[in-house]
Amino acid sequence: MAVIHRTTLQPTKLELLAEWLPTRAWHTGGEARPAKAGGFRLDDPAGEVGIELMAVTDGEGDGAATYLVPMTYRAGPLEGAEDALIGTCEHGVLGTRWIYDGTHDPVFAAQLYALFTGRTQAQAQSLSDAPDLTVAVTRTVAESADDAELVRVTEGPGHTDVTVRAPGASVPLTLRVQRVLGAGSDPAPGADGRVTAEWQLADGTTTRGVFAVALGADAAVPTPS
Repeated sequence: MAVIHRTTLQPTKLELLAEWLPTRAWHTGGEARPAKAGGFRLDDPAGEVGIELMAVTDGEGDGAATYLVPMTYRAGPLEGAEDALIGTCEHGVLGTRWIYDGTHDPVFAAQLYALFTGRTQAQAQSLSDAPDLTVAVTRTVAESADDAELVRVTEGPGHTDVTVRAPGASVPLTLRVQRVLGAGSDPAPGADGRVTAEWQLADGTTTRGVFAVALGADAAVPTPS
């Protein structure tokens, strides 16, 4: 169970994202001024890695966009993931934390797979031990008692594909994380499963859309424009 500490972060996650977002190909460009708009957490069974899927809005009016940034929080560097480091911060209780783009973190990959297979449940973003019942998971992905192994990460326009393999599986499974969120849109018709959740738009209204989809190895999925 993830414990949410009421404390300070220096710099804050949003300050780190303001520097990191403009370096991403799927960001609309220019200076970023992200604002927290929603999201949820996943628990690491080992209790070592914090996992958060944060939605942030950036921009104003018709030019505003909402991005999904999965983040993992670690007590030390993740070997081989230097390019996925969003930044480091000082946590008022836990000390220095290394914050990574979660799509490159094997713990995130395993727990996203667990969410699709029904082995874990989305947790509230800002509360300890509180399931987030607004997050919906529809799936035809087979239930599994095993963790999935991260195979590769592929960046696309508006999404990141996290390919995983479960022990004993004959083919890998691609978990597509939407980077640019669209209200009510289905970025992958015919997908094997999807995670939908809510976020707040720049005008203060709440909407809902797809955060992630599961794609079978042979699925023919159009690339979102």
